[in-house]
Amino acid sequence: MTSPTTPAAGPSGTIVVAIDGSPGGEQALGWAVEQAVIEHRPLTIAHASHLTMGGDTLWMGQPGIDVSGLLELVEAAGHELLDAARQQVLDEHPDLAVHTRLNTSLDARRMLLDLAEDAAMLVVGSRGRGPVASVLLGSVSATVAKHAACPVVVVRLPAGTAPRSGVVVAVDDREESRTAVELGYRLASCRSLPLTVLRVVWDPTHLGDDEHVVTDDDRGLEGERSWLSQAAVGMREKFPDVQDQLELVRGTRVHQLVRASQGADLLVLGRHPQNLVDDFLFGSVASVLERAECDVVVVHGGPAPTS
Repeated sequence: MTSPTTPAAGPSGTIVVAIDGSPGGEQALGWAVEQAVIEHRPLTIAHASHLTMGGDTLWMGQPGIDVSGLLELVEAAGHELLDAARQQVLDEHPDLAVHTRLNTSLDARRMLLDLAEDAAMLVVGSRGRGPVASVLLGSVSATVAKHAACPVVVVRLPAGTAPRSGVVVAVDDREESRTAVELGYRLASCRSLPLTVLRVVWDPTHLGDDEHVVTDDDRGLEGERSWLSQAAVGMREKFPDVQDQLELVRGTRVHQLVRASQGADLLVLGRHPQNLVDDFLFGSVASVLERAECDVVVVHGGPAPTS
């Protein structure tokens, strides 16, 4: 159930952040607070505790199990977690509008997808890297990244990480990638970071190369250069403060995006409208989410949020 003292949802245009008491949740909260302060947006801190997750229905109906008592304990613990997080934020930013959202009837994925409908951005933590971690990542972060109606930030860098090379935004042949480019410029502008607009040219002769930048001497790539330059049209006028560069690299998309993430602060990826082909192609986004070595933003193919 949802606590009667908890709003049903955050205000429109809020930055929503999911916390669960883990270090990853703390990192996500720090990133979301910073973004909310920068953009002068309200912050909504969300937590879901759902007893039927993970197969718990196997024991909930057993004799001697006080389900109502357990629900009360879960709800009390959720309130305690949210209240502590809210107070922590207000201690540092007393003028920030901070809302909380607790739900014990929906799992985290469903609750976050609901909140994303009216949010400017959804921020979640990463549980780590590698095959075991990917199972946990897939349960929440990859699910909301695939389906959320707003941009989803998966926070991977620990708090206090030294500044790196800035924002990298990936572009492809889809018109929707322009949404990702615009958000990349906006994040670079508001966070005072340099920006690289990156396009990967499929080239099986460079499958394992750490880097193979296309130079002016490389012939037959006029179309690729045109796509890259078109992706940034109007952005320099809209964000004149951003120090940007356009870069073509050869190889495979996943490998080159993961490589680019190694020195970046933020990697921005586009997510396209879902159909059978796009559902298959999302596997590349999920692979990057699992292996990236910086914070990742996944942007749906609709208009970039501005308010």
